[in-house]
Amino acid sequence: MLSQNIFIINSKTLYDILNEVKNLLNFNIFQINEKDLNKNSFDNFKNYILLTNDLKNIEKNPYIDIAKVLVIDEMPIPIKKLIEKINIFILKESFQIQSKKKIKEYYFDLNDRTIFKKDKKVKLTEKELQLILYLDLKKDPQNITKLQNEIWGYNKDLETHTVETHIYRLRKKIQKEFNDEKFIKSTKKGYSL
Repeated sequence: MLSQNIFIINSKTLYDILNEVKNLLNFNIFQINEKDLNKNSFDNFKNYILLTNDLKNIEKNPYIDIAKVLVIDEMPIPIKKLIEKINIFILKESFQIQSKKKIKEYYFDLNDRTIFKKDKKVKLTEKELQLILYLDLKKDPQNITKLQNEIWGYNKDLETHTVETHIYRLRKKIQKEFNDEKFIKSTKKGYSL
């Protein structure tokens, strides 16, 4: 179980249930009212979820991130089932966080293989995503031979044009959608971001 802060909003019953067993869990439990939530309510907490049994009122609050809200609307609920729901919610959230990556001013969804910037997005091939992640990891320019070995697993039948063609197409995609001709740079030493 991941260490997590659970804020229970407007539900004394949920708070009482979890508070009784909190010593057995890896959770910090807090009881709050939705009207007490403000812009800075969660600044000191890296991992948190909001637990409630009534979404109607809290979804109107501009300071609440709905993606962090777990609604338990089947009351009464067995403690085992409640903890299972919390754990599943935490695992899903953790998976989503791990699938997101920021490179330069772009965001990547590694699971969906897409690149985002503001309201625009482009679908990437698996090799395009591998290439971007590799160049981001290395920082220094990488020559074609290095890219052939690391991304394509070097095949002596693989022509150097394969790498150049992939980079050319990737540059075109990014230039067309984001009007960015400098995302992948080319120098005498090789390619870099």
